[in-house]
Amino acid sequence: MANETKDTIYDLNTVFVLKSMNLSGEIAYITVIIALPAYIFAVVSNLLIIVTVIFNRAMHEPMYILLCNLSLNDIFGISAMVPRSIFNIMFEYGLVTFPECILQAWFLHLYGGTTLLILSVMAFDRYIAICHPLRYHAIMSKTFLLGLIAFSWLTTCFLCFILFCLTLRHPFCRKDLPSYYCDNVSILRVTCATDITVNNVYGLFITGFFHGVGLFSVIFSYTCIIITCCKTKDSESKSKAWHTCGTHLAVFLIYEISSSAVVLLHRFPNTPPTVQRIMGLVYVIVPNCLNPVIYGLKTKDVKSKMKFLKNRIFGMNKLKPAKSEQVKAITTM
Repeated sequence: MANETKDTIYDLNTVFVLKSMNLSGEIAYITVIIALPAYIFAVVSNLLIIVTVIFNRAMHEPMYILLCNLSLNDIFGISAMVPRSIFNIMFEYGLVTFPECILQAWFLHLYGGTTLLILSVMAFDRYIAICHPLRYHAIMSKTFLLGLIAFSWLTTCFLCFILFCLTLRHPFCRKDLPSYYCDNVSILRVTCATDITVNNVYGLFITGFFHGVGLFSVIFSYTCIIITCCKTKDSESKSKAWHTCGTHLAVFLIYEISSSAVVLLHRFPNTPPTVQRIMGLVYVIVPNCLNPVIYGLKTKDVKSKMKFLKNRIFGMNKLKPAKSEQVKAITTM
């Protein structure tokens, strides 16, 4: 069997069979009703944040540029999971080609790692802004900021590339994936690999690396921020610091809780399979829907710039008929 499928890794026409979510009619209907509007909301609101930051030069600051990258990464993550899952639920379609499977798995892993690294950089940015305000622009220069952003994306791509190389070095022996979506673990389980020690060790390493960097950055930054806020007597500065930090911390905790819940549920065999499958969707839906709400509605600058952009767009549309009426009035005189 191994000889027959030895070269399937290079066959772009290879088709895998995804495991069905096995949701009852009512639960499947509710899942689609919730997931589809949530996906549309997440994509539109994150795009709105990206457009708002891009078209407002006053927002070309480190915090907003990092927020723009976070929103872009959120779109990648939720788009990799939700549309395909909704399609499979609605039409009971469980086939996926090899390129589609690898692409979905790649973007899901990219989403997970890059989210933690970008949030780590955002924590560092808040630390410099509050603890070293006079040196903020000198430290968080455009060159340094771009370097941190490039490090976040490229490091995740590099580590994920090695992860998939370790998996795809094995030929396929099966085509039935053990999950309703593609990820590295699911793909590894359909290979002919008998010894996956290296894969498991490396998988634990990159998981520990991403979460370790995130937790260290947040704990270190917020410890220093708390000490600085306790020392200052300026109540206005202290209030602003707590507000900006609270927004970032909320986003970080939401992601950590949702991702940890997925991992823990799979570790307990007594957990109902339906709960495990729905939590896979919750992992990408909840953070990606709440992030733009938290940053868009709770951050005054973002909210005000969104209103300005909206008024500018719709205001131009309202001016068009007004101008035509003026022309018509002049011609009738």
